[in-house]
Amino acid sequence: MKKTLYFGNPARLSLKLQQMVIKRQLPEGKEQVDTRPIEDLGVVIIDNPQITFTSGIIDALLANNCAIVTCDSRHMPAGLMLPLNGHTIQNERFRQQISASVPLLKQMWQQTVKCKIKNQALTLESCLKEKHQCMHRWADDVKSGDSENMEARAAAYYWKCMYAAIDGFTRGRDGMPPNNLLNYGYAILRAIISRALVGSGLLPTLGIHHHNRYNAYCLADDIMEPYRPYVDKLVFDMFHKYAPSGDIEDLTKEMKAELLSITTIDVKMGGKTHPLMVAADLTASSLYKCFAGELRHIAYPVFV
Repeated sequence: MKKTLYFGNPARLSLKLQQMVIKRQLPEGKEQVDTRPIEDLGVVIIDNPQITFTSGIIDALLANNCAIVTCDSRHMPAGLMLPLNGHTIQNERFRQQISASVPLLKQMWQQTVKCKIKNQALTLESCLKEKHQCMHRWADDVKSGDSENMEARAAAYYWKCMYAAIDGFTRGRDGMPPNNLLNYGYAILRAIISRALVGSGLLPTLGIHHHNRYNAYCLADDIMEPYRPYVDKLVFDMFHKYAPSGDIEDLTKEMKAELLSITTIDVKMGGKTHPLMVAADLTASSLYKCFAGELRHIAYPVFV
């Protein structure tokens, strides 16, 4: 299982014998040195402007398909670095992805939206302890390409129910809390999915549905949709844990640590339980097989 490292304090990161060497300055001029095996790392998060790293450590992380996430002045994920060569036959896989037919893309998007809405329905039931049959019905009614936009209908209902107790809440990047928690969690999830896609030799820019010309991770944004409810459940629990005791406008280190646990959340897929990061790899592998004509369905997790 790959690990996630978060750096929120000044440090110097370098490479020695395929180990990440982490040097930190301590009081009275002392220095603390730690090491981590490069091969064990899946995501590295840089959240301090006084962190320096050598080109050698960047090369080693990318060579081992580790996603590097950088944060902005608000301590929110702002950048993502991935390897250019993620698979030995990447060129062949790119060609299969690029040549995918429109009917195939529509069928895959139908599968994706169906699974997302079902997982949203199950998340509502888990969080609110009540059934939402309309969500299950909308999931069953999703047509090829989601031509009737069931995803948007379900999303409007989902967020209205999830935070009905918060007056004026709407889901958005710049809205009131817990939007900040959701934004952070989704950014981590996006990095996990992007890493999995690159590892399977797929082009994360070329989506099956999303096609914004300014978005370098359209495919990641497509494939992460059924995984979002796992973040939603974690954030729902965190919000009700932290909101009563104080302000949650600013994410604390404790909150970030809980959000970083996204990588190890247990998810059900094909009757087996996997950590989310492993499940993402399985999803990406099945997606490639769909492009190659070896499978007809993408392997997505089912919320339990």
